[in-house]
Amino acid sequence: MADLLTSDLLKGIPHGFSTREGGSAADLLPGAPLIMARQVHSPNVAVVEAPWDGDPSEVDALVTAKSGLVLGIVTADCAPVLLADDQAGVIGAAHAGWRGAQAGVIANTVAAMVDLGAERSRIVAAIGPCVAQASYEVDAPFRAHFEPEDARFFRNGLEGHWQFDLAGYVAERLHRAGVERVEVLGRDTYGEAETFYSFRRATHRGEATGGRQISLIARG
Repeated sequence: MADLLTSDLLKGIPHGFSTREGGSAADLLPGAPLIMARQVHSPNVAVVEAPWDGDPSEVDALVTAKSGLVLGIVTADCAPVLLADDQAGVIGAAHAGWRGAQAGVIANTVAAMVDLGAERSRIVAAIGPCVAQASYEVDAPFRAHFEPEDARFFRNGLEGHWQFDLAGYVAERLHRAGVERVEVLGRDTYGEAETFYSFRRATHRGEATGGRQISLIARG
C-alpha cells in the first residue's frame, strides 16, 4: 500500500495525494475501478456514473455521487484539488493549473457537485502538492494574463519577474465558488525533489518530464 498524503478536512473520506511512490485505487478501495480523464488544461468537468465505455473524456475534473468508484487526476506542478460533501455523498477531483483555474475549472467542478445534490456550504476541499510560490518564477507576459485584483498572488522577484502563488490562487477560486473550508497542504513539487516529480524542475535540469503524482478520492 502506498503512503498517501491526506487532508484533515477530508478525514473519513477515502482519499490521498501521492508522492513519487505512486498510488492506486486499491490504496483507497480494493477492487474498485479507477476513473481518470484525458487532461487538457481545460475548464471542463465530467460527471462519472461508471467506468468509461471507450476512451476517457477530455476534461480536467471529475465528480460523482456513485459509491464504489475511485476518481483520479495526475499532476506534476499544477494543483490537485480533492473535494467532498460527505453528507450528500458527492465527491470531486480537479486538475488546476493556472490556465484551468482562470478559465473556470474550479467553479465548474463545484457547480457540477451542486447539481448532484451537494451544497456549497458543506463542500470541503484540499489542495495537494504543487509548485510553491518560492519556486514559481514568472515573467511579464505571464503576469499580463491576470487582472489587477490578482496582484496579491504575485510577489516581486528579479527585475521584470514575479513569484506566483498557484495554491493561493486556486484557494481563492474555491472561495469564490462558495467553498469556505479549504486546506492547502503546502508541499512544493519543485523544491522537494526527493519526494515529488516536477515538470518545471525536470525542464530546468534537462531531465525526462514524464513523472506524475496521482491524487485519488472515493466514496466507500
